[in-house]
Amino acid sequence: MRNLTVTIFILIISIAACAQQPVPIDGELEQAKETPAKILFAEDFEDDDFAGRGWYDSPQIETTAEVAKAGQRSCLWHWEQGERLPGGKGGRVLIEPTPSVTLSYWIKHSDNWQWTSRGYHPHEFLFMTTEDPPHLGPATSHLTLYVEAIDGKPAVGMQDSQNIDPERVGEDLTQITENRSVAGGNGDPDGHGGGHYMAGTIHRNGRNWRPEEEYFTDQPGARYQGDWHHVKARFVLNSIEDGKGVADGVVQYWQDGELIIDHHNVMFRTGAHPEMLINQFQMLPYIGPGARENQSAWIDDIRITR
Repeated sequence: MRNLTVTIFILIISIAACAQQPVPIDGELEQAKETPAKILFAEDFEDDDFAGRGWYDSPQIETTAEVAKAGQRSCLWHWEQGERLPGGKGGRVLIEPTPSVTLSYWIKHSDNWQWTSRGYHPHEFLFMTTEDPPHLGPATSHLTLYVEAIDGKPAVGMQDSQNIDPERVGEDLTQITENRSVAGGNGDPDGHGGGHYMAGTIHRNGRNWRPEEEYFTDQPGARYQGDWHHVKARFVLNSIEDGKGVADGVVQYWQDGELIIDHHNVMFRTGAHPEMLINQFQMLPYIGPGARENQSAWIDDIRITR
């Protein structure tokens, strides 16, 4: 009996000790626990009261009743051949600051849709952060996140051009200082690459993730660009520990329920920006080289959650 009592006592102590041990979780789970799922913004394009729903920066959003995924209307992006901007030029929305964000929407392209074959356009949807003012251009910021499709391939990307140390461009500063960029120009902190270039007198950078296969094609079938497709993209900012950025950020992309892009070891910010949070959404369609045809795309049922 004594031996049984001792065994039970030891078992109780072991269980108590295990209960007191912290459960190791990665940055994504920790942030998800702190910020439970919540709708931050919704747009169905059923009426033109865009300012009333939070759109700003002189929103120019064109809608149509001719095509809709749900309800009676959708957003129309229409380019005439050679145009860079469609008739509805888009707008911006401020959202509740958050370390994680998920964008969901439906998209359909015209049957004659032509990609640029340039590898870097069109731009479609973007997020920016609390580190930048609400009207700043997205190409030169402390962090801009992109969700788009390029040459028929889903693409998510980032820039943090304002973080580039212009006096040390091309140097690897990843083990030297937190005052550096992560998307190119001052080294590669997470193995996902990046590059930098000059835009006039300004250094800019960028990197993106995309699959090898096309998911928007001109051939009839499950990936036909002329049909509606559901897109969902998620970003989770990386952790900051002991004043340094940790490569545990998340970037994911689903199309029609299929997880196509999935990385959990991304660095979006360094210790120089420990308070950075995502707080701005932009719908700014833009084809830099100009549209190759008179072509259109339709967007419906945008949802942003955290």
